[in-house]
Formats: sequence, structure tokens, C-alpha cells
Amino acid sequence: MSYRVVLLAVILAILPFSTEGSQGSGTDARAWAEKLAASQIKRLADSLFLDKNPKAKWAYENGVFLMGLESLAARTGDEKYHAYVKSVIDSYLESDGTIKTYNRDDYNLDNIQCGRLLLILYQRTKLEKYRKAASLLMAQLEGQPRTQEGGFWHKKIYPFQMWLDGIYMASPFLAQYARIFDRPAGFDEVANQIVWIENHTRDNRTGLLYHGWDESRQMEWADPKTGCSKSFWGRAMGWYGMGIVDILEVMPEKHPRREAVRQVFQRLMGAVVSYQDRETGLWYQVVDQGKRDRNYLEASASSMFVYAMAKGIRLGYLDKILQTAAMRGYQGLVRTLIKTDPDGSVHLTQICSVAGLGGPQKRNGTFEYYMSEPVVANDLKGVGAFLMASMEVDKLR
Repeated sequence: MSYRVVLLAVILAILPFSTEGSQGSGTDARAWAEKLAASQIKRLADSLFLDKNPKAKWAYENGVFLMGLESLAARTGDEKYHAYVKSVIDSYLESDGTIKTYNRDDYNLDNIQCGRLLLILYQRTKLEKYRKAASLLMAQLEGQPRTQEGGFWHKKIYPFQMWLDGIYMASPFLAQYARIFDRPAGFDEVANQIVWIENHTRDNRTGLLYHGWDESRQMEWADPKTGCSKSFWGRAMGWYGMGIVDILEVMPEKHPRREAVRQVFQRLMGAVVSYQDRETGLWYQVVDQGKRDRNYLEASASSMFVYAMAKGIRLGYLDKILQTAAMRGYQGLVRTLIKTDPDGSVHLTQICSVAGLGGPQKRNGTFEYYMSEPVVANDLKGVGAFLMASMEVDKLR
């Protein structure tokens, strides 16, 4: 059975979807994004700016939100979003490109994600401090510890481990850097990272991907035979999907591994759409566990899946049949998880605050573990992903 026929069968099975009682149809994506962005900036005040908040850090959470604002700036042409992003990033940079609060020797892939903003700012301004700062992050990747195969460890303190999250954190930056500075080997690297982690984490029965893989099989959460973690965590697959579609956007059309990367993306989205909740159009925190007690519809993963799906359709990497699922997902976010206060402030609810594997927190990768992490509103990861999803949905209209 062809990929297209399988997708059509899935879409027809989940097509019924009521919008009765919702706050809106969800199709006015630009308006929802601008309302949430304005509300979030007001809530944050000066907290992201290192020169105004000594506890602020160079952190991927900030970067995801700022990437959301960049997507708004690009779509609306409103320079206030660019100005905000530039001001936040500038608060971390010395004139020589040194990044305050960043430590290369941590070899933490999470710390690479903000580098995409450095590259955006360099292309806009041609200021050397942004290029120099980006080169520091490239130096980290060049020395990043690896599995025997060559896969990046997620962090130095997590030896022998690849996590799906790491693809979004590092590989789009690496691909963008390769394109801007004509370093074609970077595209070989990102293709390898994407293919290797799918090879190790994909479940043949469901098509879904486990959160992480331990080459050593020594971690508590790792299956002794496969090295995989125990659950299909939604946001992990969301990170992976967003990372792949962003890489495909900048990867040369004639690159010999491009088709392999596109097929990974198609397999992932084909599997994910089959677990979309029929009633709401959203996805659960543990994707394959449906209405199991304590599981919940999670905003960041749902936003990431909508973003990846909508962008993949727009750029021709996915069949247009999936547009129904993408729009249902976006409508579900608006009607189910967006809340508006009487004063007009907008909130995105039901976001998993944080989740990982191992470490001193004893994160064992079970369903019970993923249910134990706090569920919050207006987390930067969720808000940033919603803004990006909104702009991609707006482009499909």
C-alpha cells in the first residue's frame, strides 16, 4: 500500500471534528499569534535580558520563543519583533563575540539552539560579533563527544546517549551555518545525525520514535537489548520533526542524502498523524497511550507537530492530504488550550514544563515519569512552537 493511500485512510478515519463551543475557528492564525506574543512579552518583562536580570541564561527555551518571534517578524514585517530578539541576544554578547553564561566545555547540544538567532542577526546586520559567537558554537560541535558511529552525545554529562531533542537543538544551526559559510560537509553531518537516531529509536510496529537511545545500555531507562528508552514522548518527536523540516529547507536540492532525510520526515509524520486525537485534533503527552488515566493533551508537542506538518506541506515534502490534520491540530490548540482573560491577555495552557532521561532526578522514561513532571501555562517552549505553527498555518490559507 502506498504512502499516499495510508495517509488518506488515516485522515478519513479521524476527519469528523466539531468546532462547537470553541473560541474561534483557529483559522485566523496571525491574530492569535500576535495576541499571544504581546501577552507573553508583557508577562516576561525584562526577565530574558541578561543585562537586566543577572539570573538569565543562554538557554534553548529562550531561543525557541525568540525563533517564534522571528517567524512573526518575517510574516508580518513588523520590526518590533526583530528589535526585541536583537536586544535579548545582544545582552549576552561581548564585542568580541564571547557569549556570557555559555560554557563550551559542557558540550551540551541544548546550548547550540540560540545560535540560529546569531546567524539570522549576522545575515541582517553583517556585524562580526554575531559571526564570531556562532563560530564558538561551531567549535563546540566540532569537539562534541560522539557514539562509535558518530552520533552526537546529547551532553557530556550524558555519555553515549542520543536524544531526539538534540536534532532540533544543534542540526538546524549546523545546516544553516553550512549554507551561509559554504561548508558542505555540514549537510553530510546533519543527514547522518537524523538517519542514525531514527535507525536506533524507531519502533517498527507503531512507526513512532522513542525519546532516547543509550549506546552503552547502562542507563536505568535503557532497554538492555535495544538501548531505547521506554516511552514515545510527544515533545521529543516534535523537536525531531521541527528540526528535520527546518534542515530540509536549507539543504541543497542535489545533496545525495536529501531524499533519505525526506523519507525519515515522511515516516515520522505518517506515524504521528495516526495518533492524533479524534475529538480535539491534538496529541497526548505520551503519544500512543491515548486516554490512559492521567495522560493529557499537550500543547508544545501538538504545536510542533502542526508546525512540522504545515511547513512540510508548504514546501512539498509531505502530501497535501495531511493539510486536514494540520488544520485540525491548529484549531484544536485554539479551541482547547488557548485561554483568554477578561482583559484580553492570552495564555497557552497544558505545557509539559520539562522532561528528560536519567540524571540526578532519576528520570526513568516510564509513562508514570512523564506524568509526574509539572504541567504549566505559557512555558517558552510551548509558546514559541505555537507562534511558529501559527505562521505556517497562516501561509497555508
